[in-house]
Amino acid sequence: MKRRTWFLVLVVLLGAAVALAWPRAEFIPSASPAAWAATPANIARGAYLARAGDCMACHTARGGADYAGGRAIDTPFGRVVAPNITPDAQTGIGAWSADDFWHALHNGIAPGGRLLYPAFPYPNYTRVTRADADALYAYLRSVAPVRQPNLPHALRFPYDRQATLAGWRLLYFRPGVQQEDAARSPDWNRGAYLVEGLGHCGACHSERSHMGATRKALSGGLIPVVGWYAPSLTSDVEAGVGQWDTRHIVQLLRTGVSPEGAVFGPMAEVVRRSLQHLDEADVGAMAVYLKSLPPDGRRPPPAAPPPQDTLKVGKTLYETHCADCHGADGRGAGLAYPPLAGNRALTMAEPVNAIRIVLNGGFPPATAGNPRPYGMPPYSPVLNDAEVAAVVTWVRNSWGNAAGTVTPAQVNRYRAVPLD
Repeated sequence: MKRRTWFLVLVVLLGAAVALAWPRAEFIPSASPAAWAATPANIARGAYLARAGDCMACHTARGGADYAGGRAIDTPFGRVVAPNITPDAQTGIGAWSADDFWHALHNGIAPGGRLLYPAFPYPNYTRVTRADADALYAYLRSVAPVRQPNLPHALRFPYDRQATLAGWRLLYFRPGVQQEDAARSPDWNRGAYLVEGLGHCGACHSERSHMGATRKALSGGLIPVVGWYAPSLTSDVEAGVGQWDTRHIVQLLRTGVSPEGAVFGPMAEVVRRSLQHLDEADVGAMAVYLKSLPPDGRRPPPAAPPPQDTLKVGKTLYETHCADCHGADGRGAGLAYPPLAGNRALTMAEPVNAIRIVLNGGFPPATAGNPRPYGMPPYSPVLNDAEVAAVVTWVRNSWGNAAGTVTPAQVNRYRAVPLD
């Protein structure tokens, strides 16, 4: 604890020391005012890009007006509240220029020089081109303005200080538009742009340091506070898709289900709000890029065999509650009930996702390609912590699966975690 405290003090002092000498924000001018004019073409393009960036997910509170802000995002450093980005002049971004919007997206700086917190994923959005930023600006200027004052953040000291944020940026943030790789195909470059930049996949699917900076891009990480694990996209024992058929990747991203599995939790919201609305060519480009990621080669250490009494209880519970849908052999039933045998979502070293699906139920998103998804009911009212631990342990160690024992304490940790 002392080491972390001294580190924070150092960051604060460093931020204060460099605040006045902070380098000027990188600026790329717009091609012309026509790039962000309120034309049907610009607005349509911007609406598509807003879907690709999943802007509504954070900037729309449940039951609230589109893009009017108010959704709280809990972080290890306190609570950040997404702002109103409708074109209301007093409470939204109606008084912003296209250059102001560019600086926020690319540099993480609001009008007046206020530094934005990276809960707004500008470390990823900095890769967005000026042309796309202008189209986004045109679209957001076209949505209905909403008079809704922004709520204050509730961050702990020293994270609530701009000097601390300046120090963080000095250490962890460099602005820069995505550069194309001439040695790669157009599909690969488009996919890299969407995955690394506009889609900001690494914001969830990457490890984070104790200061909240992403590291080991796309290598998987526990989403802070939310209580879900975003699996590694580079590991073939987690969510790496290097060996998948490209069609199955596209199907999963656009519909939420595929022969390889289904999406749940926060990823279901991403598919529902964002990915299902993208052109098949763009999702195909993302698949090309994801397949190209070099496998990290990591393997979890062999887990000790679970206690036999735990497996016996888990087997009985599975036969009572699960086998009718997932089958006695764990093979599932087509796209309706995902297979459990060989399911990497079950055998990851981090069991939180399997625990939460048993506790809260598993519900793929309703999409155009899968409008009536089958769901799994929540078992938190039916099974106690020890029983959930036993059944998850059993499915993690049956039909060729081999993973660690889940404990009642692990289940209890997530029983009370809210879904949102």
